[in-house]
Amino acid sequence: MNQLLKDIIYIRHEDALKLSIPLILSRIKAGFPSPAEDYVEGKLDFNEYLVKHPAATFCVRVSGDSMIEAGINQNDILVVDRSLNPKNNNIVIAVIDGELTVKILHYDNSGIFLVAANKNFNVKKITPDMNFEVWGTVTHVIKDVL
Repeated sequence: MNQLLKDIIYIRHEDALKLSIPLILSRIKAGFPSPAEDYVEGKLDFNEYLVKHPAATFCVRVSGDSMIEAGINQNDILVVDRSLNPKNNNIVIAVIDGELTVKILHYDNSGIFLVAANKNFNVKKITPDMNFEVWGTVTHVIKDVL
């Protein structure tokens, strides 16, 4: 089994910790003073915000730079929902001949393609001889900014 498959993190919904942090009422354009109680809208539970279908959701850490123009970088964590039907131009986790990859799914009358968001990578056309499957649709990207 390759390293990417080993790095998939499955979280059972009933085992997940509830983490609620304050959600500020105002949207922030630039800069923001310390939040005062008057600005707190409520609590934001990341489980509820990031995971719509707990039994079908997993996270995976990104390796590589093929999706940098889509804002997906090395070591980002992708939240992936397997219950969603992938649509044209969705970012997906796909398996090609046993290897996981994150790419933009594109299909039209000429075929199915996996497109990188990096001009240094070629478009990959899916052919009948490939063992191909879409594992899920990327719904969120979690990243460090420091």
